[in-house]
Amino acid sequence: MGVGAITERAMAAEASGFGGIAFMDHLAPPLSESAPMFEAMTLAAWVAARTTDLVVGHLVLCDALRHPAMLARQAVTLDHASGGRFELGLGSGSVPDELVSYGVTVDRADRRVQRLGESLELIEALWGGEPVVHRGESFTVDCAGQQPTPLTRIPIVVGGLGPRTLQLVRRHADWWNLPVHALDRLGELRPQVGSARVSTQHLVGYIPVESQRDQIEGVARRRFGGMTSRLMVGDADELIEHFTGYHRQGVDRFYVWFTDFAPPSTLESFGRKVIGPLTG
Repeated sequence: MGVGAITERAMAAEASGFGGIAFMDHLAPPLSESAPMFEAMTLAAWVAARTTDLVVGHLVLCDALRHPAMLARQAVTLDHASGGRFELGLGSGSVPDELVSYGVTVDRADRRVQRLGESLELIEALWGGEPVVHRGESFTVDCAGQQPTPLTRIPIVVGGLGPRTLQLVRRHADWWNLPVHALDRLGELRPQVGSARVSTQHLVGYIPVESQRDQIEGVARRRFGGMTSRLMVGDADELIEHFTGYHRQGVDRFYVWFTDFAPPSTLESFGRKVIGPLTG
C-alpha cells in the first residue's frame, strides 16, 4: 500500500468517527518482507499534517531503532506540529530476527526490555526541559537538556506481556496495549498494569451486508490463515456485542485491524454502524 492510499484511509477514518490511527514500525513487513514499508515516524508526520482531529501514533515503535534523545525530539516535534495529537507507543521489539538481519542488535529479550526501560526514563526526563544526567547500562547522558517541552503530557503507550514489561507499564505508561494473540489473558494481566488504561488489538472481518458474509470470511481466512483463532468476523450487531464485552472488562480503546485492509467504504460503514452506536 502506498503513502497516498494510507493517507486516504486516515482521512476517511477521521471523517467516519475513528479516534486515531496507529502505524507499524519495522524495517520490512513481518511475514511479507518483499512488500512496501515506509518509515514510521515520517509517515506519522505526513498523516498528522493531512488530518485535523485524528490522534496519530504507533503500535508500537521499536526502541532499538532510535536513540532516546532523538526519539524524544521527534515526539515533541510531532506533538507541536499536530497540536497535541501525537502519542508515543514504544516497545522492545516484536521481531528480534529482523533486528539481527539488519545489524541493529543481537540482544536477547531481557536486555532489550532493560534498554526500553532506560529509554522511557530518559525520554520523560528530557521532556522536562532541564539538564539531564544519566549513567545506565545502555546510555550515558551528561547535563543534556532539550527545548521545547511538550505542549502537555505526551501519552505513552507500552505493549507487551512479560513481567518486566508490565513493570514498565506501571511506571511509565498512560496506556497498556494487549496484542491480539493474547486477548484470552486480559483478565489475568489487567490487574498488573496499575493505573494505565487498557487497549486491545482486534483482527476484524467486517460484514456490511449479510449476503457478503461467506465471501468476506473466506478472504479473511485465506489472508490470515495462521491467525484464524484470533479472527473476529461479524456484522455491526455482532461487532458491537464483541467490543461491548471487552469494554465491560475494562478496555477503553480498540485498535481494529481490518482483514480487507480498510478501504474507505469499509471505514465509512464501520463508523456509521459500529462506532456511532457504541459512542452515541
